[in-house]
Amino acid sequence: MQNVLFGIITLVICSVFYFCSWQYYKKEKYAFAIYFIALSGFILFFFTASDLYLHPWDERYHALVAKNLINHPLLPTLYDNPILPFDYRAWIENHVWVHKQPMPLWLMAGSMKLFGLNEIALRLPSIVLSTVGIFLTFRIGSYFYNQKVGLLAGFMFSINGLILELTGGRIATDHIDVIFLFFILLAIFFTIQFIERKHFIFTILVGVSVGAAILTKWLPALIVLPIWSLLVLNSKSFSVKSIVGHFVLLLFSIVIVALPWQLYIYSEFPMEAAYEASFNVRHFTEVLDDQSGSVFYFLEQIRINYGELLYLPLLWFIWKVVKKPLNLKQSALCIWFLVPLVIFSLASTKMQGYLLFTAPAYFIITAAFFFELVNYKVSHKPKWLFNVVLALFLIIPVRYGIERMEILEKRDRNPQWTQDLKELNDRKIIKGVLFNYENPIEAMFYTNLTVYSTLPTHETIESILNDGYQVFVNDKGNLADFKKPKGVEILRLTSSKSH
Repeated sequence: MQNVLFGIITLVICSVFYFCSWQYYKKEKYAFAIYFIALSGFILFFFTASDLYLHPWDERYHALVAKNLINHPLLPTLYDNPILPFDYRAWIENHVWVHKQPMPLWLMAGSMKLFGLNEIALRLPSIVLSTVGIFLTFRIGSYFYNQKVGLLAGFMFSINGLILELTGGRIATDHIDVIFLFFILLAIFFTIQFIERKHFIFTILVGVSVGAAILTKWLPALIVLPIWSLLVLNSKSFSVKSIVGHFVLLLFSIVIVALPWQLYIYSEFPMEAAYEASFNVRHFTEVLDDQSGSVFYFLEQIRINYGELLYLPLLWFIWKVVKKPLNLKQSALCIWFLVPLVIFSLASTKMQGYLLFTAPAYFIITAAFFFELVNYKVSHKPKWLFNVVLALFLIIPVRYGIERMEILEKRDRNPQWTQDLKELNDRKIIKGVLFNYENPIEAMFYTNLTVYSTLPTHETIESILNDGYQVFVNDKGNLADFKKPKGVEILRLTSSKSH
């Protein structure tokens, strides 16, 4: 019931702010309008991120590694203090964890260092960067078309169900893809700043942003390079010599930011780094973690994540690109969404969050098509049909956003199992191991224990006790044949299966 009440209040407040934005839009005060949209977006992001528990896939792993990075920023670990043997190739249970690039994990670790070890602090970077992403989408959309288009694109960003779920950590790829989206947006924003201000510092900032994006989700960040090139060429403000010079500076900035970490992990953790590099390549040739899909998977996801009507703006836009191939600004926008769509569609492993960084291109194209229809309606009939289609372009994304936030559903946002784990910290255990707990990753985030899901042998327990550890075994109804050794404490922790 609390979630429903919280949801109703959230909807009412955001509706008021969106109405205020619309009022400023009608007065052509677009700067005020986008601030109200961003404020509404922030509230929606915060609502979705307010679950007081870790989500099972993938957030819990990112949370635990980020927690451990607080104490040793250059040593990413999952099991910070592994007691039992482990396989370094098993990213869900190993020690040194270079399964992901470090930037999002550093941001989450920094947030928890400042604001405490809790779920909101963990998600705060995603909340803040998603909110900034609304402004960036507005600015980029305004550059490609006009402020009206930018404003509508920013609105679509703020209520998009996929972005909301990922920001809240509720679905796979979570904060990694949200932060990657931000750095791609930031790089394109600085590209526009470079074109408008013609100062080399913005070239460096584009490179730093792309480097940060590589440190978030590796080589897909290079999509910025052709976008940068086409936009700079389209501006007709730079000589060929100047463009080449700035491009070299851009590449240098990227390398300076992104390369040191790659060299470091290959030097310090050669086995893990080499294996994860091969694992990344295998995404294109093998179905990993049961994440399969046909070559049309991402085309199908478009209607699910952005609404069924999006196919119309995309067909319209591609037709415009074919009709005017020398329009480089238009081609840059096309490359932003089309090249990743083709490449990732050919890969064997597929997940909906992989193409999140192309979402702003969809929003901008949809907004441009929306206003094209508005203008077309003036001199064409039947007007009622145009009005229905235009309304659906707004209603469908809003509906999907509310659905995916589960904003009006009864759900326990502060479950007992997390409270049980947090209460274990009151014991101030220095060296402890917990066995037979079904979600060890979550337990290690909420406690300072090393946790395993299996029951140990008596020999293992004896060895651990001799090393000075306190040993706990969780009773989840399977201890009938377990003879408790001396020195072991039995706990009865609430099951977390339902989460």
